[in-house]
Amino acid sequence: MPGHHTVFLGMAAGVGKTFRMLQEGRAELVDGRDVVIAYLEPHGRVETEAQATGLPLLPRRSLTYKEVPFEEMDLPALLERRPELALIDELAHTNAPGLEHRKRYEDIAEVLAAGIDVFSTVNVQHLESLNDRVAELTGVRVRETFPDSVLSAADQVVLVDLTPPALIERLQAGKVYKPERVPAALNGFFRVENLEALREVALREVAEDVESKRLKGDVLTVRDDRLMSHAAPQAVGERLLALVTPQPTSQRIVRRAWRSAQRLGADLDVLIVLSREPTEAEREQIEEYHRLASLLGAQVIVEEGDDVAAVAATVARERRSTYVLIGTPAPRRGLKRLGEPLTDRLIRALPGVDVRIVADRSKREWEKR
Repeated sequence: MPGHHTVFLGMAAGVGKTFRMLQEGRAELVDGRDVVIAYLEPHGRVETEAQATGLPLLPRRSLTYKEVPFEEMDLPALLERRPELALIDELAHTNAPGLEHRKRYEDIAEVLAAGIDVFSTVNVQHLESLNDRVAELTGVRVRETFPDSVLSAADQVVLVDLTPPALIERLQAGKVYKPERVPAALNGFFRVENLEALREVALREVAEDVESKRLKGDVLTVRDDRLMSHAAPQAVGERLLALVTPQPTSQRIVRRAWRSAQRLGADLDVLIVLSREPTEAEREQIEEYHRLASLLGAQVIVEEGDDVAAVAATVARERRSTYVLIGTPAPRRGLKRLGEPLTDRLIRALPGVDVRIVADRSKREWEKR
């Protein structure tokens, strides 16, 4: 049988995810289970290091890539040791080149497949589908992400919560970062409005995970006393189609469409319509869409045609799409002003199908104040 996966989820660094994971791991050890710390990143936090004292620790694997030394989790040694429970910090981490897997969540998948239980930690801003939203809220683009499906597949999600004032107090006391990093953190990512927004995102994410598991009939194992998810009827036969162009700015449409699909319990298709041979930059972006879709569990469809609306309508009918999502139309100039807008053509061609415009939330004026 595969191992049981528990994810300790937080809104930001310093809320106590790793501390909580170690605390729970210690309780399992006291109960007689074979527990090992497979990877720990305490970031110099005294309280975290103290909590790890006495827990069996698997040595890290040292390697060099382009003359740069790295220390990573020793996956082969962990699989050989075969503990009952492995504590693995920083689920979204990108491994050094040359290891068995590119990402740590892939290491964890192999550990689980070997029948070993795993406790892991991650912050909500690392979810792939939230990448654009977090950048809009905080002004910081998170580079290390992991598929939302990893969180959805977890047997248990433990929300480790802390109010923004309490987290800022910990930061100022030197319990999160070294003193020299505190001023920059307070003026950047750790502004109180950022933390409030991220906390709301974390709470909503876990609540939606609760509802998703309930609708699927899974055993509900999410632990947080404040989370009360209201029952909602499950969507029947819904399918979303995201119409995008081969440009980096359109990735936000895919992520927003995927989150809408999750709420509806629906599948997502991503459509790219090409009227000519794509440039090298556009080909790279199409490959990036395939990467993003594989992370989210969506399907990319590339079609040729001069009439975007006609192609999109044909694909939507073939795929039985119930929603079509597009980006904010660019201002119409010259002769284009005389033609029928894309949204109007889609609405006319697809009666009974919802056509939605995905706005760029970074342009909302009240979020800039």
